[in-house]
Amino acid sequence: MSKSVDQELKNAFQELQLKMIDTKQKLKLSDVQIDSLKRTKVHSEITLKEIKALSDSIKTYKSIGRMFLTAEKAEVLKDLQSQINMCDEKIEKLESGKKYLERSYKDSENNLREMVQQRRDAVQKES
Repeated sequence: MSKSVDQELKNAFQELQLKMIDTKQKLKLSDVQIDSLKRTKVHSEITLKEIKALSDSIKTYKSIGRMFLTAEKAEVLKDLQSQINMCDEKIEKLESGKKYLERSYKDSENNLREMVQQRRDAVQKES
């Protein structure tokens, strides 16, 4: 009976450890994605500011793949603003997902502690 309980506890412990590792990796990935989006947003904001300062008579270009096409200043400004808005939305989604992952990680950590404490208590009662 004791061996089967120990095996069940060991399996549950391993599952929780794997879940914690997976959650930690997802948290790191979210951080990297958020940082990347923030850099893209700052780049777009700086570009937007610089293009707004240009006169309307200056030719502007927008990147399409590996080539650049002439575009109206208003169109370039609109594209940059939409890119900034898109980055904001994605950052917001990633932040909410990150909060969920952090809660999940804390729950797993607490469950792991409880399992260890229960095992210690059971060993002490047997002694």
